Amino acid sequence: MEYSFSAELARQLDEEDILADFRDRFFIPEVNRREAIYFCGNSLGLQPKSTSAYLEAEMKVWREKAVDGHFRDADDNWYNYHKSMKGPMSKLVGAREAEVVPMNNLTTNLHLMLVTFYRPTAGRYKIICEAGAFPSDQYVIESQVKWHGFDPEEAVIEVGPRDGEFTLHDEDILEVIRKHGDSTALILFGGLQYYTGQLFDMQAITKAGHEAGTMVGFDLAHAVGNVPLQLHDWDVDFAVWCTYKYLNSGPGSMAGAFINESFAERPDLPRLAGWWGYDEKQRFKMEKGFIPSYGADGWRLANMNILSAAAVRASLQIFNEASMERLREKSVRLTGFMEFILEEIRKEHPIFRIITPADPEKRGCQLSLYFEKSAKAMFDSITENSVIADYRNPNVIRLAPVPLYNTFMDVFTLGVIIKNTVAQLENKA
Repeated sequence: MEYSFSAELARQLDEEDILADFRDRFFIPEVNRREAIYFCGNSLGLQPKSTSAYLEAEMKVWREKAVDGHFRDADDNWYNYHKSMKGPMSKLVGAREAEVVPMNNLTTNLHLMLVTFYRPTAGRYKIICEAGAFPSDQYVIESQVKWHGFDPEEAVIEVGPRDGEFTLHDEDILEVIRKHGDSTALILFGGLQYYTGQLFDMQAITKAGHEAGTMVGFDLAHAVGNVPLQLHDWDVDFAVWCTYKYLNSGPGSMAGAFINESFAERPDLPRLAGWWGYDEKQRFKMEKGFIPSYGADGWRLANMNILSAAAVRASLQIFNEASMERLREKSVRLTGFMEFILEEIRKEHPIFRIITPADPEKRGCQLSLYFEKSAKAMFDSITENSVIADYRNPNVIRLAPVPLYNTFMDVFTLGVIIKNTVAQLENKA
């Protein structure tokens, strides 16, 4: 659509927004005694107003039934609580219900997945990943490689940007896979790069990996709840994600995992087993000899954190109502409006550039601004003006216009603040 840097257009777009009412279902924090403009959902999503009711419901069960809450007469008793989350969670990632499971946290799940899917040999031992992956992913890869007795300097193949660029070219990723395919045991990429906001072509990466004879997995921390996903149709082997960013489930809340159903009945696969991953029909026999549950449930370790899971359920209900299709449609327009305003500012004040891909199909609801100078001064200024964003060393500000609770007027107001701040910084120079 055609944008303009105007409050009138922002108000018009907000009036036309069929998802506008969802904003009222979240608590908006305050900065300097006024409602903040929150563009940090890529780090921690806002709290849904319904979360406390979901938590209190389980607190009441605990208070009144104690241990009997596990098997109370309800479909969502604690023993089966994870099953009530499978439907909405599978929709978010484009999977079958048996392929997803809420459990643990993201890094724990990633280690669990690599126990199964990273099985290096003398000839196939490399892991291909993107350069500058999120630190947790880097540390998991490094430690797993070392655990198997290999040198990360040789075993970890990072695909980096071309000189002078920030994002990766699809053809460069595929070329590295072709080049190292014969010696690669695993491809592990972020679905959406946390620093630049680049959305990777997961379908193409998976296809190339499988053609090379290697397993393929993704960290979807910045993709789930942000962009449409079709993990089953793309034939991804496994994926992991957190729920506290775009899924708004609270700090450090429960994570999720996807395991392709082709592995659903593979008791021979190596894994770190736990009681709650044991076949539920025989679980209480308390016998030796691990028999995994069907599908992703076979990778569970222990009974779930019900209070954390309740917060996830509160958010999943909102996503179920809003639908990823409608959220994505608004996300493209909202992020496009932000991009237009920022580029209008750059025409007069070129002290920053947007390093997130301009193609909406290659990004989610995040724009990363790279400053040649004064990045911290800009960040401090917008914070003083009640904008909550994210600063990443050495000179990047990440802005996430989340369609569930951000408005077009939020974006316009941010533009005014940045324009005024840039002018002030240039006058001081």
